[in-house]
Amino acid sequence: MRRPAFVVLIAVALVLAGTGCAKSKGGTSAAGVHLVKAGALTVCTHLPYEPFQYKDDAGKIVGFDIDLMDLVAKKLKVRQSIVDTPFEGIKSGQDLNSGMCDVAAAGMTINPERQKVMDFSSPYFDANQALLVRSGSHYGSLESLRGKKLGTQAATTGEEYANAHAKAAGYTTVSYKDLAALQQALATRQVDAAIDDLPVMTTYVKHHPTGFTVSAQFSTGEQYGYSVKKGGNPKLLATINQVLAAAHKDGSYEKIYARWIGGKPGGAS
Repeated sequence: MRRPAFVVLIAVALVLAGTGCAKSKGGTSAAGVHLVKAGALTVCTHLPYEPFQYKDDAGKIVGFDIDLMDLVAKKLKVRQSIVDTPFEGIKSGQDLNSGMCDVAAAGMTINPERQKVMDFSSPYFDANQALLVRSGSHYGSLESLRGKKLGTQAATTGEEYANAHAKAAGYTTVSYKDLAALQQALATRQVDAAIDDLPVMTTYVKHHPTGFTVSAQFSTGEQYGYSVKKGGNPKLLATINQVLAAAHKDGSYEKIYARWIGGKPGGAS
């Protein structure tokens, strides 16, 4: 059936208008990398996770990951825009798939399950798990927690590690939504110990030197990586890897490491 000419013209106009709207969303950087928001590298993270990302006393988001993402943004000749979002949406790839952000930078361990749903950069940080206890506590291993409560952070590899050893060691795990809630639970004696990545636990001890200590470390071979949408942004992934390699070569990575972690990469903190 033929349609009146004016109907066809209206349909064409609507299609063109829709195309125009689609083009207005996002943009392309000077390096030819597509970004979800023009002029910005949009980074999904989950706060607080000091020293990787957290708000300082002035309310500014700072940290190890933030500084490295600033290097990527500089390479792309754009600014960094940070989105604070629950870790579950980050680790599942949902936030990347929905176009909420270009890259996830959240102190996130690379593992096979996560590699199925997102593309990871080269590893940028080696991390072990740590047991945080109140000063004076005698809990120096998972086995010493038999009959006790071990706090974990939801959706993390630390929680997975704790759950995997819970039955054999005889403790009960209690999950908390974020790092701050986990550490507060230990401080208020809701749990007897807490487990999470070593850098965040040692940072907490630095802020509370008389109240808490790291009583044990667990070598898990974990490495952090930055992630982008699965198969969705190979140019951005390549740029991130180029920036990381350059930062190691020119000393920028070592300076950022010393500022936020302390010591030298691979050495004593």
